[in-house]
Amino acid sequence: MIRVLVVEDDPVAADAHQLYVGRVPGFEVAAVAHSRAEAVRALDRTEVDLLLLDLYLPAGPGRQRLVTLGAAGPGADLSGVTSARDLAVVREGVSLGVVQYVLKPFTYPTLRDRLVRYAEFRAAAGEASGQEEVDRALGALRVADPVMLPKGLSGPTLEAVTRALREAPDGVTAATAGEGLGISRITARRYLEHLVTVGRAARRPSYGQVGRPELHYHWVAETR
Repeated sequence: MIRVLVVEDDPVAADAHQLYVGRVPGFEVAAVAHSRAEAVRALDRTEVDLLLLDLYLPAGPGRQRLVTLGAAGPGADLSGVTSARDLAVVREGVSLGVVQYVLKPFTYPTLRDRLVRYAEFRAAAGEASGQEEVDRALGALRVADPVMLPKGLSGPTLEAVTRALREAPDGVTAATAGEGLGISRITARRYLEHLVTVGRAARRPSYGQVGRPELHYHWVAETR
């Protein structure tokens, strides 16, 4: 069993990440930390194989945080979670031992794919017979193909709809989401329905006006 420490300062995101990790066979959440200090304490008292680490925790520069956490958890690998698209941040993380990156917001299938690949990487053991075997072991960490979306849906638009839904405490309708994002109501509804299908959103009808009920969509965390 691969033991994971979830380090995320956003409580809602931390709960979601914990649920996601727990759903992947062969993985379990060893602890959840909402700050660098909590993460260091958790590493002192808990055996951890992998840190699912928010790279933008408050208090202190990113490089120092990563070095501190790495030193506190010898033998534990780092999987970075970030909303940053700056490749300089990615290079910095790689130089400090981050073996994988997951960009926010992400769906359960995306994280599951990364964790499964990490498990394959850890399973490689013994002495390599040659360069090909070394390449194969390292290649387990690489993503050959992106997680496939239904035909007609795009990753950037899905991210935008996901962000809008997460930031709406009272939920959204297809019309309000479309208006806010500059897309049609029909397009917004397709993306919202996809989020319902993958368990990231729930919908309920509203009967406030005469005529057909309007569907309201709300962000939800998945359960096992």
